[in-house]
Amino acid sequence: MRLHHVGAGLIGAALALALALPLGPAVAQMRPAAGMGNQIVDVPEKPGYVPSADEEQLDPAFRRQPVYFRTNEPPGTIIVHTNERFLYLVLGDNRALRYGIGVGRDGFQWAGLQKVSRKAEWPDWTPPPEMIQRQPYLPRFMAGGPGNPMGAAALYLGSTVYRIHGTNMPNTIGMAISSGCFRLVNSDVQDLYNRVPVGTKVVIRQAPEL
Repeated sequence: MRLHHVGAGLIGAALALALALPLGPAVAQMRPAAGMGNQIVDVPEKPGYVPSADEEQLDPAFRRQPVYFRTNEPPGTIIVHTNERFLYLVLGDNRALRYGIGVGRDGFQWAGLQKVSRKAEWPDWTPPPEMIQRQPYLPRFMAGGPGNPMGAAALYLGSTVYRIHGTNMPNTIGMAISSGCFRLVNSDVQDLYNRVPVGTKVVIRQAPEL
């Protein structure tokens, strides 16, 4: 099924619908359960692998849900909390939609302020040199499709090489595994893709280690 761009009116309607949903018990400072959100592992990519519907079912802690979330950022802003393994879409009125994500592995995590510079459905994949160095078997290019590690959609972040994108490895949500990109299960990245336009503000936060 193809994704569709939405206009400002539909975005507002989508936000209003999300505001009407009951809030989950989580708050912005919540961290994933021990043994999940803090994993930094060397899981190889699987280009060409198509996960089953059962594999797409996330642990409840990482499923998309409306939550209480205090921020001064305006509605429509994306906020990524790298340490928590969560991405938030600000809805206003102290609410947000929270998505479980996979983040950059140790040495590839970052923070900053960006904007969505481009959107693409079923994007092609060109693994970065750092990933090829770790996994030399990877293809140098792979066309978009169900088995592509970029998944169903991608939001490109400014002029950087980083993206918010889908994945064909849903078991990596909650892990620090990527080369700096933020990955969601395909159903979640499709949902986010349809909610935000090009130009959306993206705040990436990386809490200091204590």
